[in-house]
Amino acid sequence: MNTPRFSGVIPILATPFNEDESLDLASWQRMIESMVAMNVDGITILGVLGESNRLGDHEREALIKTAVATVSRRIPVIVGTSHSGSSAATYLSRMAEDLGADAVMVTPAKEPVPNDERILEYYRRIASGTTLPIVLQDHPASTEVHMSVPLILRIVKEVSSVVGIKAEAVPTPPKVRALREGLSRPVSILSGLGALYAPFDLEAGSDGFNTGFAFPEVLRALATAAQTKDFDRVHALYARFASLIVMEQQPGLAIRKEILRLRGWIACNRVRHPGATIAPAVAADVAGLIKRSLPNTDITKPITL
Repeated sequence: MNTPRFSGVIPILATPFNEDESLDLASWQRMIESMVAMNVDGITILGVLGESNRLGDHEREALIKTAVATVSRRIPVIVGTSHSGSSAATYLSRMAEDLGADAVMVTPAKEPVPNDERILEYYRRIASGTTLPIVLQDHPASTEVHMSVPLILRIVKEVSSVVGIKAEAVPTPPKVRALREGLSRPVSILSGLGALYAPFDLEAGSDGFNTGFAFPEVLRALATAAQTKDFDRVHALYARFASLIVMEQQPGLAIRKEILRLRGWIACNRVRHPGATIAPAVAADVAGLIKRSLPNTDITKPITL
């Protein structure tokens, strides 16, 4: 099995919709090309930010096909295939493989009676149904599943196709550190949560970012500084953009989609119902914050830091 090492900056992409909530594949292609132009290390599609729980299978297929064709093997395409059922998650993972994806990202679903053995079996079944590498997502904020460090380490040990961990269980730095110290083989650990705890995760041993913050150039600069152990620069960069990071990480997708629109990557900031699209007053606040954080900057172009 080809198992690329996932590190650096792998943005999570939003799914763009038209005003009538139909897929906007032209914006989808434009956003992907923008990511490739910024030399990201991969993209992840159909995650929480991708509103995957609001998509039909035919829409998932169209988005995966378009992403794979647009990327044309220049960077890895990781597809979110999480589902509350093991069979359905395996089906979605096979679909991603058949359509040319490079890996899948999977997180377990909440059960009335939590059970570590069933979570382990969930990953085993998905791994047995696809040859693709798996990124294990640990995101209890959306799943209400709390995976302990020993459980994640056991999954990594017993399911060889798990090649990456997306660490989003707060507090993230101690968990990143514990995972890094406990891993028995090379596995990437990437930070999520909109880079909310970026400098602390990087100091704890994170390999980079797998998140949807709308300025991947900032994430790239943070990851590059961490690779050279220049944590003074890491903290200085984080301090400069902390207000933008915090604002964008508020619950919901509306703010992030508005910033993607302002960057010229998507034509419409529509969030699919029942999700809420941004209110005009909040949109004005976002525009003002961007001007303060990046004065005299054309954000439709890659930002130089």
